[in-house]
Amino acid sequence: HCSPNLINWKACGRVFDRNPEWLVNTILGVKDLWAPDIAFFSGKYHLYYAASTFGSNHSAIGLVTNKTLDMQSPDYQWVDEGLVLESMRSGDFNAIDPNITFDENTQPWVAFGSFWSGIKLRRLDLATGKLSSQDTQQLDIASRPRVPDQGAIEGAFVLHKDNYYYLFVSFDFCCRGILSTYKIMIGRSDKITGPYVDREGKPMMQGGGTLLLEGSERWRGPGHNSILKDGDTYWLVYHAYDANYGGEPRLRIEALIWDSQEWPQAPSELLNHP
Repeated sequence: HCSPNLINWKACGRVFDRNPEWLVNTILGVKDLWAPDIAFFSGKYHLYYAASTFGSNHSAIGLVTNKTLDMQSPDYQWVDEGLVLESMRSGDFNAIDPNITFDENTQPWVAFGSFWSGIKLRRLDLATGKLSSQDTQQLDIASRPRVPDQGAIEGAFVLHKDNYYYLFVSFDFCCRGILSTYKIMIGRSDKITGPYVDREGKPMMQGGGTLLLEGSERWRGPGHNSILKDGDTYWLVYHAYDANYGGEPRLRIEALIWDSQEWPQAPSELLNHP
């Protein structure tokens, strides 16, 4: 979808006409692709996406690239780059919800993970956009103790602003309409690799996280956010379910407010959830 103003949106094309054959053969039963994230580096747009079946951690993160996003350009063509990362049922993590971020040296990293043992971080190769062969360490950056109906964490987004790296995550449960309990939590670190701590100093690896945005009477289960920087404004982009319209999923965008301690707050949280 495309918009000139972040308010009026229209459909403007598809990346895939069908799921790539390698993906169909890797993740049996895969249908919709999830949680795309796009970044420009090494002269190309890199679009990362997740493929899985609901509730399974046999998942894959794939990559397609394009020289331009201008659909009228003769250079406009999505190139399937294949598999970036796969998780297996025998493992303790889930390779979905990729987010590409850059450290102070413009080195790209991918944050990912959902449920299981939490949020992970891997270094990427700047030239290929795939996992680095020089640094193969998979880092743990956020987790929650797992007990029945609690402990869910997913939807990571890492933002580098001034002196800190901010890790946004979603706690609890998405995709249940007006019964969704999703909420956006945050911690920060002075290094991209962590450790990330919340406002009270509790490590996010020990279930820490400062509340940024939770559900209201109308907007249920806000979560899986990203951040769009436009000039000096940091736009919080997320989805929520509109209880006034039968729990329909909506895209919502609002500008973050930064306090004197360099922590962000969501305006709708401050205004008692209009």
